[in-house]
Amino acid sequence: MIRDLRLATLLTALVCISMVLMTAWQIWTSRQSTLGDIQTDTLNLTNALNTYTEGTFKQSELVLLGLTERIERDGTGPQQLERLSALVAQEMQALSQLNSVVLYDAEGDWTFSTNAPMSSGSNNADRAFFKHHRDNPDRGLFIGPAILSRATGVWVISVSRRIDHPDGSFAGVIAATISLEHFLKLYRTIHVGQFGAISLTTSEGRLLVRYPFKEEDIGLDLSPAPIFSEHLRKASSGSVDFVSKVDGIHRIYAFKRSDQYPFVTTVAVGQREAMQAWWNQTEQSVAVVAVLLGLLIALGRRLISHINRRIGAEKKLRSTQTELIELNHTLEILASEDKLTGLANRRHFDKFLDVEFKRAKRLGSPLSLILIDVDFFKRYNDHYGHLAGDECLRIISQTIKQCVRRPGDMAARYGGEEIIVVMPNTNEAGARSVGEAILLGITDERVAHVTSPFGIVTVSLGVATYGSYDDDSDEQALIERTDRALYSAKSQGRNRLNVAVEQVQGEHI
Repeated sequence: MIRDLRLATLLTALVCISMVLMTAWQIWTSRQSTLGDIQTDTLNLTNALNTYTEGTFKQSELVLLGLTERIERDGTGPQQLERLSALVAQEMQALSQLNSVVLYDAEGDWTFSTNAPMSSGSNNADRAFFKHHRDNPDRGLFIGPAILSRATGVWVISVSRRIDHPDGSFAGVIAATISLEHFLKLYRTIHVGQFGAISLTTSEGRLLVRYPFKEEDIGLDLSPAPIFSEHLRKASSGSVDFVSKVDGIHRIYAFKRSDQYPFVTTVAVGQREAMQAWWNQTEQSVAVVAVLLGLLIALGRRLISHINRRIGAEKKLRSTQTELIELNHTLEILASEDKLTGLANRRHFDKFLDVEFKRAKRLGSPLSLILIDVDFFKRYNDHYGHLAGDECLRIISQTIKQCVRRPGDMAARYGGEEIIVVMPNTNEAGARSVGEAILLGITDERVAHVTSPFGIVTVSLGVATYGSYDDDSDEQALIERTDRALYSAKSQGRNRLNVAVEQVQGEHI
């Protein structure tokens, strides 16, 4: 049962641990799968937005390329500018991203503009795009930082090309502006969550436009962010998660650097928000597992409690059985013992003698009896009282016990003041020796007996041995011979031992 208890406890613990580990593994793999799906989705979205942005800038570049060739070929006379104005109007109708197209001369003054110039804003020599073309002979497209248009008052990104004289000297700049609203209009249609963000930055990490839009974010330096400081140095696209320096929110970022233009598109989603479905599923799974674990633990505890009760019941049963055995043993002793003298009682004596006599007869071994009677015991009781008589019998019994020392021998109260000793495998000489020791031992006790002619308590003994006479056919015959030997001792004056022989002879000690 103890083994069953240990096994039940072990199995309950193993099942609980297995459930917890399995649930933890499922939660972890589900989390990794969810993160992988989020990273894949955001990266796909980033690539799509990058393609869209590249297309926007490519269309603007083609417009500027055609205008540059026309200006350098036809010049900037009144008629040429008039035809140029009509052409630009057609281009702007076809390309909604264009906010304005402006032609600047070599000093930065506007020569042509789709918007009426402001009185204080007709010269843009201080703009980054103008300085770039003035100082660099490169004829390639230049994408400038996000600026606030002096003509329209809206935030725009400039796209410009250099114009040269026939001799290659700097003649001016043709610039188109793309409104940030053009990008924000698209970004607003994309669901990136409450804490998501979409941004367009230069390759160096300078913010051009970001959704959600805040004017104070424009031009923000994001170069220390991990995307620019670490990941873009290794790959042109990828996914990473970190805490934003703009608003302190932990996000999952997907980034893509354009292969054609110097900008980077980034899409970010709030990590906790994106993982909310996984969190909900995890909470449900944990709740279900917790309920199952609770039921399992409850059932396990109930089973263990049941086993403990069974163990307790078995222990109690064994204890009761032990007590019962001890009680039976005690009862057996009480049933076979004389309460007054502590010797075996008559019932026990009869059983013991029957067994030992049959054994002696079967084996042909000797069996001796010693029958002891207290001399003048009635006088002792009459003079000293029955309580003193009982004490006298106890003293005599203890003396006899001390003389009968072999484990196989037995002393029993035969009746009244008579005590009998059974000595298996003992011949006549051995029985005589023990009888003499009993006679001497009782005399040495010197128990006063004023009504006895000896002045002390004495006993008479009769001894008989089976095996010496053929007429002892059963144990009763042996008892009768022992009794006759005792009677002979008493008739010869008491305080003596008499051995049963064919011709009864007495012997005085």
